[in-house]
Formats: sequence, C-alpha cells, structure tokens
Amino acid sequence: MRKLINVFFVAAGLVFTANMASAQQKLGHINSEEVFANLPEAKTAQSTLETLGKQKQADIDAMIKEYQTKMTSAQSLEKTLSEANKEAVGKQLQTVGQELQDLEKRINDARTKASQDIGAKQGELFQPIQAKVATAISAVAKEKGLAYVFDIANGQGGNNLVFWEGGDDITASVKTKLGISATATKAPAPKK
Repeated sequence: MRKLINVFFVAAGLVFTANMASAQQKLGHINSEEVFANLPEAKTAQSTLETLGKQKQADIDAMIKEYQTKMTSAQSLEKTLSEANKEAVGKQLQTVGQELQDLEKRINDARTKASQDIGAKQGELFQPIQAKVATAISAVAKEKGLAYVFDIANGQGGNNLVFWEGGDDITASVKTKLGISATATKAPAPKK
C-alpha cells in the first residue's frame, strides 16, 4: 500500500511539474508581411517576377493581336463571298478558320506555360528568401526563449490567430537580424 501511495505522489508531482513548465512557455508573434515588404531580396525578386510577367503578357498580347487581325481579315473575306467565287473564297475561309483555331490553341498554351514559368520562377526566387526569414525567426525565438511564434500577417491564408494580448512581437528583432531598419515601412496591423 505504501508503494502505491509513493507512486501516486510521484505521478502527481510529475503532472504538477509538467503543468508548471507548460504555463511558463512564452509566446511571440510576427508580421511576416512587414518583414517581406522591407527585405531588399524580396523586393528584387518581386520586381523580377513582375518583369517576367510583363514579358509573357506582351508575347500573349502579340498573339492576340495577330488573332484579331486574322479574324478581321476572315470577316472581310466572308463579305466578298458570292456564287461566282464560292469555291475559291470557301477554301480561303476554311484555311483561315484552321489558322485561327491553331492560333487560339497557341494562345491558350502560351497562357498555361506563362503561368507555369512564373510559378516556377517564384519558387526559385522566394524559396531561399523564405528559408532566410525562417532561420532569422528561429534564431530570434531561441534568443528570446519563445516556445511558439504566430504569424499575424493579414495575407496569411491559414492565419487562425484572431486575438492576442501580450506576447513578444519579434517583427522588429527579425528585421534587425535580417539587416532591415526597424523603422522601415510597417504593414497594416491585423484586426483583433
């Protein structure tokens, strides 16, 4: 019986110690949008993506213009259709129709390819930046003894943090760790 009582007290002590340890865990939060908005590498990467997007859109716009020109030409040719030239103009219209279908397919393929290229380039450019920011967040969290860090950025689709009171805002510390001025542009604060 005495062993059972000792086991009970040891178990109760362990539970009490575990509860005390978990109650002392510190929480922090960061606004990743603010960090990325002020990170020079992110600005450069965004500029590169915008340039690539404009280039791809210009190529697609050129094909659309060609499509519109051929369509206008086909409509004009159709207006000249008569019984006398039915066979010759009919063949021309058929050829132009096939060219329009081919061009439409090329436009759709170009849009798909552009989207894939931009997505691949985005991954290529932002993956190292995200890793760098994650490393800085981890380092600051360890320095401050934080057990958890929540991202309070509005643009984070999975942001489930709707209220916080207290906790350490480590946004400025992470920006400093990344060499960004602590007074650089702030992103809008999330709604509590």
